[in-house]
Amino acid sequence: MKAGIVGLPNVGKSTLFNCLSNAKAQSANFPFCTIEPNIGVVNVPDLRLEKLEELVKPERVLPATVDIVDIAGLVKGASKGEGLGNQFLGNIRECNAIIHVLRCFDNDNIVHVEGGVNPVRDKETIDIELQLKDLETVEKRLEKTKRAAKTGNKEAQAEEALLERIRQTLLTAKSARTVIPNNEDEAFLLESFQLITTKPVLYVCNVDETAAKSGNSYVDQVRDLVREEQAEVIVLAVATEADIAELESYEERQLFLEDLGLDEPGVSILIRAAYKLLQLQTYFTAGVKEVRAWTIPIGATAPKAASVIHTDFEKGFIRAEVIAYEDYVQFESEAKVKEAGKLRVEGKEYIVRDGDVMHFRFNV
Repeated sequence: MKAGIVGLPNVGKSTLFNCLSNAKAQSANFPFCTIEPNIGVVNVPDLRLEKLEELVKPERVLPATVDIVDIAGLVKGASKGEGLGNQFLGNIRECNAIIHVLRCFDNDNIVHVEGGVNPVRDKETIDIELQLKDLETVEKRLEKTKRAAKTGNKEAQAEEALLERIRQTLLTAKSARTVIPNNEDEAFLLESFQLITTKPVLYVCNVDETAAKSGNSYVDQVRDLVREEQAEVIVLAVATEADIAELESYEERQLFLEDLGLDEPGVSILIRAAYKLLQLQTYFTAGVKEVRAWTIPIGATAPKAASVIHTDFEKGFIRAEVIAYEDYVQFESEAKVKEAGKLRVEGKEYIVRDGDVMHFRFNV
């Protein structure tokens, strides 16, 4: 599961990615490692994990992670191959969600590709290129589907109707994510098309230091623009965050944040938001050898959650022993939780909740 950072050139994408790559400077518990030059595995800051570490005192602690991809800057005409268009669109298609960086600061020393700062125009530039590429994809598929629909194939007819709705939506400069499926079959079909503009989006307004806490008029414009998309907007002073990440001590970083009126680094908020955007959640295992956060999709059953530890856990699943995180913290140990009757035994149908502390019983 990957979230891709996108935007026009010179809006702060690479600075943001580099800032994320320095996340290790914010807390020793959350290191960063690079898989490829443009892909980072970023650990998700989670105070619950720190609390469990405090209570259990394990030999090691492993946090949950999210993959962040730094994607090449897009220019007008990308859908037709201009600039790094084909590379950009290929990379974004492989991602599960989009972190869209918009420049919301004035600085004469940083040239804007369009000649002036206008986040509304910048957003529309990106949107149009992605919509044009999706339109090309839809029209190609529609051509084949229509031939099958003419033979009386009901599945093809249903697909044709959905594709036509998507096509009309794209022609009105709206993204495919605004198309609401009429039923589960349409929802499955829509997902199978793998359109770029169906991917969930998080907007990052890159501001200067003075606007780090409250934003500015550019941010207000973005919020108004995306209101009907029901997308989250995060305000981040990316250059300032990079400066904070370079500071050597935790105390220095905290003083810097206090001067800005912030409680925590903005990149920590961004990482958690990206995790949520990918529809991921966390459960924990806690023992003296290891306290660990495991990443699962929201809605996963207990056997599916067990499979991320080992596939044998799912195959031979018997039951899950579950403690709510709040109960673990209240009673301060697994033994005391059991004494209080708060440990639950759950079967194959149990839907795992975010923050559950779990043990799995299995037999292979």
